Amino acid sequence: MNLQQLHYVIAIADTGSVNRAAEELYVAQPSITRAVQELERELDITIFNRTSKGMTLTQEGMKFLPYAREVWGQYSALMEEYGKMPRRKTSFAVSTQHYSFAVKAFVEMTRHIDVSEYELAIRETRTQEVISDVASLRSEIGVLYLNEFNRKALMKLLNAERLTYHHLADCGVYVYLWRSHPLAGLPSIRFEDLLPYPCLSFEQGSSNLFFSEELLSTKEYPRLIRCCDRATVLNLMVGLYGYTICSGIICEEYSGEEFIAVPFAAGEDRTDATMEIGWIERKNSQRTTLGVRYIEELERYLGEARGI
Repeated sequence: MNLQQLHYVIAIADTGSVNRAAEELYVAQPSITRAVQELERELDITIFNRTSKGMTLTQEGMKFLPYAREVWGQYSALMEEYGKMPRRKTSFAVSTQHYSFAVKAFVEMTRHIDVSEYELAIRETRTQEVISDVASLRSEIGVLYLNEFNRKALMKLLNAERLTYHHLADCGVYVYLWRSHPLAGLPSIRFEDLLPYPCLSFEQGSSNLFFSEELLSTKEYPRLIRCCDRATVLNLMVGLYGYTICSGIICEEYSGEEFIAVPFAAGEDRTDATMEIGWIERKNSQRTTLGVRYIEELERYLGEARGI
């Protein structure tokens, strides 16, 4: 095993194909293919599934990749400090469920730094990808929520992926909709009130209800539309009187003032009365300066939003 092989594995995992990895690294495609195959033979594992559509990590590859990233990252840092490599920009990335407050914290973090000195990324994505990104060190921090329904399953998955969960805030449950929606003037909204209108749910690419971003994922919705991004959700709120379920922590600066959050009237068992916002990181990882600052901004904004 050598560092070059690790570098190739990381590049393929990030780009999804040998061709794109070769383009980014300015290396001939056969050289990368041969190096990875030799590594797989040496370790007696299969790192990638090879298909006509590209390369995806196997289960063994998903376990191997974080170690490869750690070794390559340490080598790069060592060479930047003592070797002849040109100084590389510091990378920092966040993966999050579709929360405007997560974007707000990212923006506030960047205002304190010279962005030209960093490689930054924020990814609003599916729950499974949030977990996968942090597990593979593609992102340092992931933002997601827990509740009584998904807590046990998600915590088991986080532990299996060697991830640590940190509590940020406990929030009430709200119905998020257009200000001109027929239900917008109610002091609170019951589940029965919502039945005539389409529920807008972020698509997860999986039938696993534990990955849902909406608290009431176990409810039977007669009208359901799945979406991939927040902009589409907002458009459908206006065009179809749609709604979604949220924490009530809305950043109007990014979502606009045309939308409001109305308290949701929980059922008698109260299992759908609260949601817990938290963040994840890889166990025993060393948090970067930007990671620390991002979490501080998250805590500050969520505290202000809840009046703490």
